[in-house]
Amino acid sequence: MSTLNKDILIGLMFIAGTWSFISGQFIFSTMLFAGAAIYSNMVMRTSETR
Repeated sequence: MSTLNKDILIGLMFIAGTWSFISGQFIFSTMLFAGAAIYSNMVMRTSETR
């Protein structure tokens, strides 16, 4: 997966989490925010080791 695709995926997860939070779906938005944060950290760590 290219860097652009990874950035788009993280951005979409963040936007979907924000929209879910505004809609009142707090559990789903928390899962999306956590998924975006964890995936972002995984991507950052693998790019640092290369």
